[in-house]
Amino acid sequence: MSAVDIETGRRLKGWHVLAMFVGGFSIIISVNLLLAFSAVRTFPGLETESSYVASQTFDDDRAAQDALGWDVGLALQDGMLVLDIIGPEGAPVRPEIVSATLGRATSVAEDRTPDFAWTGSALAAPVDLAPGNWNLRVELLAEDGTAFRRRIPLVVPR
Repeated sequence: MSAVDIETGRRLKGWHVLAMFVGGFSIIISVNLLLAFSAVRTFPGLETESSYVASQTFDDDRAAQDALGWDVGLALQDGMLVLDIIGPEGAPVRPEIVSATLGRATSVAEDRTPDFAWTGSALAAPVDLAPGNWNLRVELLAEDGTAFRRRIPLVVPR
């Protein structure tokens, strides 16, 4: 027995069912492939060559950074990216910048290296940022040689 459409009297045949299954699964597979290609295309790459090697000193590195007692803040003020670093005594700290990359969390297409300059109380760099979420990935060097690494999020309002 095959199903019959009451209004037209036409029968639902096997090739109709096959066409519905092939069409439905084609849509699902196409969407999955599109998402997979988009994910691979926008993946920025590796953060470290060997996560195992990096993990061996993680706790010591974090303890050394915490021992500095720095309070780090990031703001966008009148087209200037301002990186405030306050020491444990409440005074501004002027570290050496080893590296600084400002970019989106999901893509390296808009990555840039801010040209920070000391203002007397903070590090500042001129930037032109589109609205949205940004990250400043910075590596600084304290006077005593301690490496200080942070990823500092920044939200630019519309």
